Amino acid sequence: MSDRSRIEWTEATWNPTTGCDRVSPGCDNCYALALSRRLKAMGVSKYCNDGDPRTSGPGFGLTCHPDALDQPRGWRSPRLVFVNSMSDLFHRRVPIAFIRDVFAVIDDTPRHTYQLLTKRSSRLARIADSLEWPANLWIGVSIETDRYTFRARDLASVEQASVRFLSCEPLLGALPSLSLDGIDWVIAGGESGPSYRPVELNWVRSLRDQCTSADVPFFFKQWGGRTPKAGGRLLDGQIHSDMPVRHAS
Repeated sequence: MSDRSRIEWTEATWNPTTGCDRVSPGCDNCYALALSRRLKAMGVSKYCNDGDPRTSGPGFGLTCHPDALDQPRGWRSPRLVFVNSMSDLFHRRVPIAFIRDVFAVIDDTPRHTYQLLTKRSSRLARIADSLEWPANLWIGVSIETDRYTFRARDLASVEQASVRFLSCEPLLGALPSLSLDGIDWVIAGGESGPSYRPVELNWVRSLRDQCTSADVPFFFKQWGGRTPKAGGRLLDGQIHSDMPVRHAS
């Protein structure tokens, strides 16, 4: 697989772990689970372990890959790197020692800026004090409905992080209880794929307006549809691609 990414808010992907388990409605149409099934069928070695069929699937069993740790060291030019597009580093089965190994590589490659996203916000908050936080690491949580806005509160407690961000994608409902206190960036987007659940205009508008009021950069990735590009990115006639200030190495 190429390490270059077509995700609008990043430039490259790095997967020191692969596989995961569904934990909330945002996982229902997980692209990584579907892709892992295809990669296993193609014989890709990183995707040979199967997960629990109730929560995971073929090729999507949580697996740590120590041999992938050095990959960013070989990238000479600075990149914006999405960590674990195919997994969740704060999954309960990832040893804290391996999380520390990942953080060490991030710290050793300050030319890159790393974006790490998790749905396991409670574990993130619980072990944050046990980790050494590199200045070039952005940490984020996924929030799909108002039921999961507690993840933002968990994230805000991680004061060691240089940038804390939210990925409200797929956005599956309004977020009236969301607080942006301690949050530095918000990404929003609709779901894509054959079974996509449509996003409503007022959900996105409300999130944009909250970011504007709080002076938080707002990035609207897509409306979604049967394909990621089907609905485009225009929100009230504008493209929103605001980003936090990148770390200077």
